[in-house]
Amino acid sequence: MGQIRARIRAEIFQALDDKGAPKAKLSNENLIINELIREYMEYNGYRHALSVFVPESGQPVEKPFHRRFLAHELNITEDPRYAQVPLLYSIITALQESKRPVIDPPRRQSTFITLLASHCDPKLRRHQ
Repeated sequence: MGQIRARIRAEIFQALDDKGAPKAKLSNENLIINELIREYMEYNGYRHALSVFVPESGQPVEKPFHRRFLAHELNITEDPRYAQVPLLYSIITALQESKRPVIDPPRRQSTFITLLASHCDPKLRRHQ
């Protein structure tokens, strides 16, 4: 029922969206933030929310940046094992790691991103 409601909302928004109205130019920061959100929504299968988000935010339909560019701009060192996981998860992991007291012994990898990556099997992904 939730997916039906989301699809109806998305279709109503698209019908009401004034395609002729000029959108304000997005700043580079907003383009990057919106791409992080888009990647997260795609990964989690939020297709209807994404169909509203892209036009409403003014984000280009075609992705303006490659993932490597985003990672470089955000100073994220990517582990190839987690390349299928959205960059937002890497940002959260880095923030969690930075809050850890210096006294703690170093961990191999944050349990957050490791747990997430363990669920990256296509059969387990939400939208498939």
